Amino acid sequence: MERLIFHVDVNSAFLSWEAAKRVKMGLPDLRDIPSCIGGDPSKRTGIVVAKSIPAKKYGIQTGEPMAMAFRKCPNLVAVPSDFELYDKCSRAFKKICGSYAPVMESFSIDEVFLSLGDYLELYQMSARELTKAIMEDIYKETGIPAACGIGTNLYLAKIALDITAKHTKDRIGELTEESYRNTLWNHQPITDFWRIGEGIARRLAAMGIT
Repeated sequence: MERLIFHVDVNSAFLSWEAAKRVKMGLPDLRDIPSCIGGDPSKRTGIVVAKSIPAKKYGIQTGEPMAMAFRKCPNLVAVPSDFELYDKCSRAFKKICGSYAPVMESFSIDEVFLSLGDYLELYQMSARELTKAIMEDIYKETGIPAACGIGTNLYLAKIALDITAKHTKDRIGELTEESYRNTLWNHQPITDFWRIGEGIARRLAAMGIT
């Protein structure tokens, strides 16, 4: 069987983990209101580490100063970072993912790559069915939804999650070599390519590559 890589990512991890903790305490769900993680809310210092979808509608961006975020949304609910919580939740998330595959590579605190190509026959599932099982376990154990990209290498799995998974109802994206070319080479902005940020994009644009 060909190599098969899953890229699993927790949606808005820091904010989601904090929100799940607060819901258990009977507090409002941060995901449903304009909210963010980061900085010192009382002094309005520091930067936005993560933001909710309602906060995004106010134009709040990750990495911007907290003072600017409050100017955009005076009613913004800001919560300081709790890295002890994030580490605990990350370990639980990765333990679930690691139970499905003999090879797991951590990409960040809330993202992993799983090598599963040779093990689908053991599970007697399709790649998409196995992905759903992993995501259901993550949600059952943590209360946090995840997304997944499936590809024949790390690059395709990452792009599948970043570009195609967000357009599917089940938050699962798949890319083959052929579909990758049709997806990304069909008038997509160059920043949709993995590791092409705004700085590199500007340099490439100066050379006529967009």
